[in-house]
Amino acid sequence: MTTVLIPTDFSNNAMHAIKYAIQLYKCERTNFYFLHAYADEIYGPFKKNGGKSIEEQKEITRIKVEQSLKNTISELTKKYHNPKHSFEAVSAFESLVDAVNDFANQINVDLLIMGTQGQTANKKLTFGSHTVQVFKYVSCPVLAIPENYEYRQPKKILFPTDYMLPYKRRELKLLNTLAAEFKSEIHCLYISDFEDLTNRQIDNKRFLQESLPDTYLFNERSPVKNKGEAIMEYILEKDINLLVMVNARHSFLEDMLYRSTLDDIGLHPKIPFLVMQNLPR
Repeated sequence: MTTVLIPTDFSNNAMHAIKYAIQLYKCERTNFYFLHAYADEIYGPFKKNGGKSIEEQKEITRIKVEQSLKNTISELTKKYHNPKHSFEAVSAFESLVDAVNDFANQINVDLLIMGTQGQTANKKLTFGSHTVQVFKYVSCPVLAIPENYEYRQPKKILFPTDYMLPYKRRELKLLNTLAAEFKSEIHCLYISDFEDLTNRQIDNKRFLQESLPDTYLFNERSPVKNKGEAIMEYILEKDINLLVMVNARHSFLEDMLYRSTLDDIGLHPKIPFLVMQNLPR
């Protein structure tokens, strides 16, 4: 049984991500939890709330959120009749990142799926601020779905790696299961001018291969250049359907998330983007 957590702000972007998730797991027994965190809705407009106390505002917002979640589940239940799926609603008076982490640990979430943008989408940016915060700080894998991406089975998966990171077995198992379901190719892209690997890299590469036994694994190398551009070029050249990267200390993804935006560095994928977390859980 797979457990999927989907944060929603009830926007079109969020519903698009929900529909992608349902199609992605249509052949698997899956529990879907729809989460709305509403602390920002209380504190943001507090000074303009007509004199209501925080407790009054919290109660009004809670009722509204729970009704919206109920409506979402009702709509999905009518549209998708899949006995393998169950839908549940979760509302939380917390920030999005705190709510996600608390609930992910509480029910042992396998994967979080969300849109790349929310209600206040900036069309000039590939990823909204909430999505980037989730990439940075949550402790479970995150799959971000672009608003205009039409569902395609992830037959070709790109996994850029320098083989320097010790990968987490649980998250590689998630990737292996997903790839096995669709008989996917996984392209491990090593961006370097040198073919030779250190002993550490060889060990990590071997562990990666051993952890993905049910996939078609390809090891590729690209000369050093702007890493974001190299990844984008490979996505276009090979018609990649899913980009996978690892968020860890001193990783390329961490460098992008903390020192700049993904767009500034040249990484602006128009395909689903899976971020695996190499953080304590």
